[in-house]
Amino acid sequence: MSDLTGRVALVTGSSSGIGAAVATALAALGASVVVNSVSSVVDGQQLAASLPDATYVQADVADPAGARHLVDATVEHFGRLDVVINNAGTTAVIPHDDLDAATKEVWDRILAVNVLGTWNVIQAAAPHLRATGDGVIINVTSLAGVRPVGSSIPYAVSKAALNHLTVLLANTLGPEIRVNAVAPGLIDTPWTSDWEAVRNRVRETAPLRRSGRPEDVADACVGLIGARYATGQVLVVDGGVALL
Repeated sequence: MSDLTGRVALVTGSSSGIGAAVATALAALGASVVVNSVSSVVDGQQLAASLPDATYVQADVADPAGARHLVDATVEHFGRLDVVINNAGTTAVIPHDDLDAATKEVWDRILAVNVLGTWNVIQAAAPHLRATGDGVIINVTSLAGVRPVGSSIPYAVSKAALNHLTVLLANTLGPEIRVNAVAPGLIDTPWTSDWEAVRNRVRETAPLRRSGRPEDVADACVGLIGARYATGQVLVVDGGVALL
């Protein structure tokens, strides 16, 4: 387990669910943490207040200026930036065979947050991460970016793009920055609270016989932070669903 004392971690989309679990796990290892969301401000502020050394910054990562503000506020507050967890994301639940429902507006919104939002944060953070000599980027993607599943085709495509972005950036940002991704399967979060049919199917068929918890994804992020000779990897965290 990594000791993150003295290191600063920015976790986007971290007012609840996976992001909140990641922020909590990093804080428990000694990191100073920046909690972020575009909405749910009160939840984000409460989470930051509950951690030993954390602050909350409201910002929309889909807006390049918002992403720059987020990174600048992090460095201004803590003086450095060592770890970026790109967790902010959005989706739309659309059956894959309903092509008409996947409108341009849906595509634009999902790609703007999931792909360009991640890019905006990385672009702003890269100089600070490089300055540490051991910067870490972890992109939270999805099993939907690896297999033909997911809440909608635009969402799945956005996550596949993030997986490839991870590989491309790992190839170009080393040796000062390691870039990896965590691709969760079904995780029990507010997003998926009413997905009982999918949850039951996972529990019946996955080798580990349960859906995932936010802490499972946090564990994977912590592991990749400590895996100092790993870069360009997409770690699937799905209870074995991808094996089926």
